[in-house]
Amino acid sequence: MLRSIFGLVVFAALLASAGAQQAPGTAPATGRPVSSGSLQQIIPGHYLYISAAPGRMSYNSGIVVTSDGVLVLDALDSEAIARSQLAAIGNVIKQPVRYLVSSPHHENYTDGNVAYRNVFKIGHENYQRALVQLLTDARLPPEYQKARLPDLTFRDRITLHLGGKEIQVLYMGRGHTRGDCIVYVPQDRIVYLSELFFSEQFPNMAEGYGVSWLETLNAIESLDAEIFVPGHGPLPANPRDTRQGLRRMRQIFVDARDGLRSEIARGATEDQAVAAVKLEQYSTMPTYERQREILVRRMYQELKGTLQ
Repeated sequence: MLRSIFGLVVFAALLASAGAQQAPGTAPATGRPVSSGSLQQIIPGHYLYISAAPGRMSYNSGIVVTSDGVLVLDALDSEAIARSQLAAIGNVIKQPVRYLVSSPHHENYTDGNVAYRNVFKIGHENYQRALVQLLTDARLPPEYQKARLPDLTFRDRITLHLGGKEIQVLYMGRGHTRGDCIVYVPQDRIVYLSELFFSEQFPNMAEGYGVSWLETLNAIESLDAEIFVPGHGPLPANPRDTRQGLRRMRQIFVDARDGLRSEIARGATEDQAVAAVKLEQYSTMPTYERQREILVRRMYQELKGTLQ
């Protein structure tokens, strides 16, 4: 379904240089480690807010800047870190946030939504369903749930026009979850992939669909983009080298799929396939030890048609 939302107020602003460091946020109630954040410019008009904590991978939030305000992709893992990001945007970019787009429904990307109470929120319809279930299961207060949930959902795409820029919010298919979406700015040939792209890291497959994820990445690579911004991991010195990083992650799914097809063809059970498809060429990547078996099992089930 195609919908368009147009910005209403136009004003001029000068973009300041990036690099403002934010103080660590308060530890969230979940007990996750305290995060700190930093703002990094990708190219003019595009930023990454990187949240990090001791002993875990970085979490990235995309920022699209226009003359009429800012769009943020993913609010990250706590109200404190989200407020730190908003402060960095105010201090460095000096623009109001108009839209918050959310991709995965997981707490480490949506707990911060409550800091965006006065911002228009957008998410895929599958994202909304999963987030409603998560909040319901947690028995959180209705007012808190309302602050986390999107104001608008979509099925295929939404096109925003903000400050003279066309910003496409696209659903390309299942991947890390059922509801991952991306933010694509054709004018600048840049696309923000959230948790569809783990840069130099083994992908998290707790709720993933590896076979579909591969197809989704193929569709993303067909976009007329030069820069592919990851949801986890570092940016290379030349942001245009992100295409190579995306292809390296994609190859994990190719190798797993091909290995599993061979195992299934010879009649292997799921446990036998897990023992055979070791993907040892990726064993030095962060989270390989925790995620390899999960990835193989879920891709086996997806290929067999039993994964819901």
